[in-house]
Amino acid sequence: MRFWPGYKLKLGISEPSRDQNISRMRRDESGQTLVIVVLFTGIVLLGLLAMALDVGYMFHEKRMAQAAADAAAVAAAEEYASNGSYSATNAAKAAAAVNGFDTGAAVNPATVTISTKSSGNYSNTSTSAPSTWVVAQVSRPIQTFFLGAFIKSLRTMTVAATASAASGQSSPTCICLEGTSGTDLSISGGSNLTASSCGIVADSNSSTPITVYGGSSLCAESVSTPVSWDNSSNVHDGGSVCSSADIVQSSSFSCAPAMPVVPATDYANCVADPTGGGSWGTTGKYVLGPSSSTSSICYTSLIVGGNGTTVTLNPGVYIINGGQLHFESGANGHSNLGGNGVFFYLVNGASVVFDNNANVNLVAGGNTQSSGSKAPDVGTGGAYDQVVFYQDTSDTNAIDFEGGSATYFNGGIYAPGAALTLGNGSTSTVKTSVVAKTMSITGGVSFTAYPVSNLGTMNTTVAKLSQ
Repeated sequence: MRFWPGYKLKLGISEPSRDQNISRMRRDESGQTLVIVVLFTGIVLLGLLAMALDVGYMFHEKRMAQAAADAAAVAAAEEYASNGSYSATNAAKAAAAVNGFDTGAAVNPATVTISTKSSGNYSNTSTSAPSTWVVAQVSRPIQTFFLGAFIKSLRTMTVAATASAASGQSSPTCICLEGTSGTDLSISGGSNLTASSCGIVADSNSSTPITVYGGSSLCAESVSTPVSWDNSSNVHDGGSVCSSADIVQSSSFSCAPAMPVVPATDYANCVADPTGGGSWGTTGKYVLGPSSSTSSICYTSLIVGGNGTTVTLNPGVYIINGGQLHFESGANGHSNLGGNGVFFYLVNGASVVFDNNANVNLVAGGNTQSSGSKAPDVGTGGAYDQVVFYQDTSDTNAIDFEGGSATYFNGGIYAPGAALTLGNGSTSTVKTSVVAKTMSITGGVSFTAYPVSNLGTMNTTVAKLSQ
């Protein structure tokens, strides 16, 4: 077939126009733009979320660091006033570690430094200035989620606090635990230990010298140990330590209270248990003990409240030579009526046991009875006042105080070689100071410790936060 020049054969297929090509290109570009906008928006939102997380995390870390700095400053101020800057640094590090800023941590360790400044820098004219302030500075690298990659200076959190040691004040020790290894003080089972206006000293070099767990609590003016301890391994499972407790690390705080004078007696003439080992009748009321509060009596052993009997203990000094002093449940839940103004000296391997629900009512001379009046003085001139039990320093027999629902106990327990256990007494009133090797409180006991003059003062200053 022959075609004439300029003639186009139409086969039913037309070429796209120029306008159609431009419209198609625009549609393709709009899809690409949507993808870019979505990706950009996601990146921005992710960045904002990361920034919000970083800012919130840094505020949290700052609050934690401030709490650690406050505790470190107070602890350092106490130490600086009595033992100098070296002990103050150790005390500050120990207090910071308890609050989560451990300078010895293997990963991300904290830094704790202290310095002093004179009262010339004092700006608060409404309060008298101390002679010396101690400033504690706590810092630790913060692993941020986003900002740290761009602003390096934000990766270390540093805060400071200032405290002053109040001159002339003291924090007497009312619980003195002399075990040098393991856990000296254990509080569990919903129990509460309060050292009222006084401190606790635990001489153990263990990493867990004190443990508080199982919904229990510890509150004291000061808590002193030779090593640092932190909440992660010592306070857990609902346990708590009150924020006002000063955690102090110092080997200079040793338990060395003055022991009571050993009562003079002729041990060869000590009499046998007047209860006959509990062989009395099933009922009855009896009166035992010295003839007066200034005299003493020596028993080889003594059971109080056996076989349903009810016993009243006269005021005075009770010496238990070699045997056991045993408080049983007695009649109608009472093993003794009275026991006000008593002092027990355990010697030559003697021990003491309190049965559960023995409902013991024992009050040291000069202390407050359950009725609110004072118990009679004990010994000549009240030589044994404020102490109920003194177990010879060489005696390692444990003291098991099971308590009871109506127990009233007010007086010191001095047993430097013994393991002391207090348990099962949620409504008991126990007011005492303690010298022991170790101490365990469990079973809902509410235990209140009070300072006793001859227990000694282990912490010589009371510091207060200034700034």
